[in-house]
Amino acid sequence: MGRTSDARKKILDAAQSLIELRGYSALGVAEICKAAGVPKGSFYYFFESKEALALAVLDEHWETQRGDWTRVLQGDGEPLSRLRRLFEETEAGLLAGQQSCGTVSGCMFGNLTLELSNQTEPIRERLQHIFDAQVEMVEKVVTEAQERGEVTVGDAGDAARSIVAQLEGQVMFAKLYNTTSTLGGLWANCLALLNARPVAAAS
Repeated sequence: MGRTSDARKKILDAAQSLIELRGYSALGVAEICKAAGVPKGSFYYFFESKEALALAVLDEHWETQRGDWTRVLQGDGEPLSRLRRLFEETEAGLLAGQQSCGTVSGCMFGNLTLELSNQTEPIRERLQHIFDAQVEMVEKVVTEAQERGEVTVGDAGDAARSIVAQLEGQVMFAKLYNTTSTLGGLWANCLALLNARPVAAAS
């Protein structure tokens, strides 16, 4: 059983790395198996199709990212400080990836949204679920800041969606220009979007 689980993980890890580097459409099952170091038959033992593999990769990636977002957004500190920490950790993660492989890989969810959202309904629905969950997590922080009188927004949900969209867009630019410097003005823009009090901006 251990060897079986290990083979599945090798396939998932290889697929995630290849998708981050090259996207989904250009990949073949044989290439994924070669990168994973497993026989092609192992792929179809675990996954009925390449689409099923992509969904599994998304789920695993989101499980990890959701844990990171939960740790940051529900951690210690004032709400705006926690939100800022999310931006800082996002930038640090992109920079670490660039230093490791030479390029900014961007966000897997954003990359696959652009590549596949109008091609496969199951993947589109899964990506919608992930982004909705991200918005909900940010909304809770915005609502908390609003209740404390630190920000002024008409609708916390709309503001949270704009924040996630802004973060995702700047990550896309980081990938396009291959530099994390595009994220430099993100926090100031976020504070402006939230109509944050000056004292909150300095915290």
